Amino acid sequence: MAMTPHVLIVAGSDSSGGAGIARDIETVSAFGLRTCLAVTVVTVQTHAAVEHIEQMPPQLVAAQMRAAFAANAVAAVKIGMLGTASAIQAVGSVLAGHRQVPVILDPVLASTSGRLLLEEDAVDALRRDLMPICRLVTPNLMELAALTGSVLAADDECACRQGEELLKALETAVLVKGGHGRASRSVDVLLQPNRPPARFEAPRLHRGMRGTGCMLSSAIAASVALGTSLQDSVGKAKQFVFDILAQVQ
Repeated sequence: MAMTPHVLIVAGSDSSGGAGIARDIETVSAFGLRTCLAVTVVTVQTHAAVEHIEQMPPQLVAAQMRAAFAANAVAAVKIGMLGTASAIQAVGSVLAGHRQVPVILDPVLASTSGRLLLEEDAVDALRRDLMPICRLVTPNLMELAALTGSVLAADDECACRQGEELLKALETAVLVKGGHGRASRSVDVLLQPNRPPARFEAPRLHRGMRGTGCMLSSAIAASVALGTSLQDSVGKAKQFVFDILAQVQ
């Protein structure tokens, strides 16, 4: 088992099972891979609200990551909810010793219900200490605006400009997610250094489902762990999420 490719999930728990680590494990398993875990935050949630948040000590998060790397062949890392600047620094310190492993970061800033999940003073730490060492960052439109200090993008063109700004600042690939847009088609745009933008389109499905951002980033990490190119991994992941959403009643 130790030599089987694993995806290391560094994220928070969700007691409802609707998002966070529960979604991550389901998704990676669907791609035929195993997971190992570093729990950053424990949350008490229903599908309607986040009722309580308990941060794990940063040293405990780092210790979990080190143990996961020691026990398994980690082929990719997916990062979700981190919560605090100290947790960001702890995660970054461990990843610094494993630069060969691709990291997919879903910059979780707030819950679907609107509760802040990353302390406001931690956004700069996320940009400075973690994003530059990631293979890909996957912000939605609200997260993209916060990370660039901009207003919410009014259309795809504006969102891409914000994504290009983030790409230039980080020199890290950015997936601009259009799931929160209003057009009839959901358009995600992959921006990579020194490459033309790649667009991924699908019909917009008006379904109520939490955890789609977790699913998308975990699916990308799983595909990358299997040796698929980043661009193809994004395409496979978007199709995976679309297929799941299409089944929701």
